[in-house]
Amino acid sequence: MSEAENSGVRATDDDAWAKACAEDLEAERARRRTDYGRPPGSAAEELRKLVDAVADKLSGVRSPLLGAVAGPAAQQVMRQVVQQAKAAVEPVIERNPDVFDHLAAAGGELLAAYRSAVQAQEHRWTARANDLDADLKDLGDRRDRGDDGGPGERIDLD
Repeated sequence: MSEAENSGVRATDDDAWAKACAEDLEAERARRRTDYGRPPGSAAEELRKLVDAVADKLSGVRSPLLGAVAGPAAQQVMRQVVQQAKAAVEPVIERNPDVFDHLAAAGGELLAAYRSAVQAQEHRWTARANDLDADLKDLGDRRDRGDDGGPGERIDLD
């Protein structure tokens, strides 16, 4: 077989391999979607969803402090404030979607560092408590034998 023929076969095999891998990957993604639901989006998409949810909740809030007379006007002002906040946040999310991914990753790292510090401190606390428990048990055992731990020496009279 010539080199040209060999390279043609190899290109076909590579394409078949890439196609099979892509099909397997898509099948696995479909299986995971059915098992676990839709995966979370990027941090920017999640922030956008959060802003929309908060805006919906704030728009639906009725203020009992303002009464029935000021209620509709206050409701309109609240909607306007929410729309202005969304209008201010949306361009920032659109221009900098990667920033939010980095911030989310940094938040995860900070949380991991905090957990590590807390676990290390808890380990020290429990180690001290265990040492104290052992010391108290040892002291109790010596007292049970009549040894008060003083500078004297016990003499057996039997």
